[in-house]
Amino acid sequence: MADFVMVPPQRLQADVLQALLEEFASRDGTDYGERESTLEKKVAQLRSQLLTGDLQLLYEGDSEQWDLLPRAQAEVLLNS
Repeated sequence: MADFVMVPPQRLQADVLQALLEEFASRDGTDYGERESTLEKKVAQLRSQLLTGDLQLLYEGDSEQWDLLPRAQAEVLLNS
């Protein structure tokens, strides 16, 4: 079973966090509603959700994979 670690966004350098948010916002399958938003708006929305705790940044060391997940989903993974 994978061991996930929550990474507080404040622990990342600003340019690293920006790159992670841009990569996530530009992934295939990310949908931001009926109207298409700019990358900057998507990143700002993700950053806001991350800073309020609505999104959690999780890292899995064995696979060296990371993801942004809603708080409830992240808690399930962290507590399993």
